[in-house]
Amino acid sequence: MAGRILVAYATKHGATRGIAEAIGETLRSAGREADVMPADEVGDVSAYAAVVLGSAVYAGMWQKAAISLLEDREQELAGRPVWLFSSGPTGEGDPVIMMKGWVFPEAQQAAADRIGARQRVLFHGVLDEGKLSLPEKLLLKAMKAPMGDFRNWDSIRAWARSIAEALAKENL
Repeated sequence: MAGRILVAYATKHGATRGIAEAIGETLRSAGREADVMPADEVGDVSAYAAVVLGSAVYAGMWQKAAISLLEDREQELAGRPVWLFSSGPTGEGDPVIMMKGWVFPEAQQAAADRIGARQRVLFHGVLDEGKLSLPEKLLLKAMKAPMGDFRNWDSIRAWARSIAEALAKENL
């Protein structure tokens, strides 16, 4: 039987958790065992055949819990396939184009390279005014950032299916 997959995430207002849950559900639909949990609750990574790690992005940076899992557990992560995702931009269109080619935080690129991350992707996020602090609301208003849920569920599920397919080809 194929090994378990860890889907770990760091979220600020819950949107990234939703993406991680959709990835986990899609992996399970593809016949894989997947555990979805916050990055700061991850225990023994060696129990997993593969890892998917994602984080909400604010000001071009991942959340601390995701950074800690990536950087503090490099040796454990390097021993298995790892995929990385970021969520954050809002609006219509390709998030990578909207972010002028930005996909992953520069500060974590070296760690991602050292563990041999298979792929880094960027998904749209959510801006829910009801969940934002006053400083966040003021900043986003000044930036004219569009409010709403811009997650592309088809894209997220397709990416998760590609992970399941890659692992199946490698008998993992």
